[in-house]
Amino acid sequence: MSTESRGSVPRTVGRVILGLFLIFAGVSHLSFARDEFASQVPDWVPLSKDAVVLASGVVEVSLGGALLLLRQRRVTVGWVVAAFFVAVFPGNISQYLTHSNAFGLDSDQARGIRLLFQPLLVLWALWSTGAWRAWRTRSRTRTRTHG
Repeated sequence: MSTESRGSVPRTVGRVILGLFLIFAGVSHLSFARDEFASQVPDWVPLSKDAVVLASGVVEVSLGGALLLLRQRRVTVGWVVAAFFVAVFPGNISQYLTHSNAFGLDSDQARGIRLLFQPLLVLWALWSTGAWRAWRTRSRTRTRTHG
């Protein structure tokens, strides 16, 4: 078994777990946790908080499904999921700055620790889909052919 083959199993498991996590989060946006997610939408967003929560829920379910089903496009999906995690980061920052309690994050310390996990989600998306590896390989190839 090649190193390439062995490395793909953990990535596949990571991608599936991330996909299931996103689907669960999206469903919770659309149903039982709408109010808690609404508390994270920054006041400066020019849309209704509920519309943002519903839209982000649909996006999360879609991205989770894409992680599970679009194996031929997993690198592209990885970049899109990573970008989504970057795009929602202002909501996490807003929750910290406004001291909003949601999801059991009822202290600045807890909200601050959560901020540290968002970059890990970005890295998880890039690693589990092979997006980071594909980018590095492409960068090395360009350097060799143009350098």
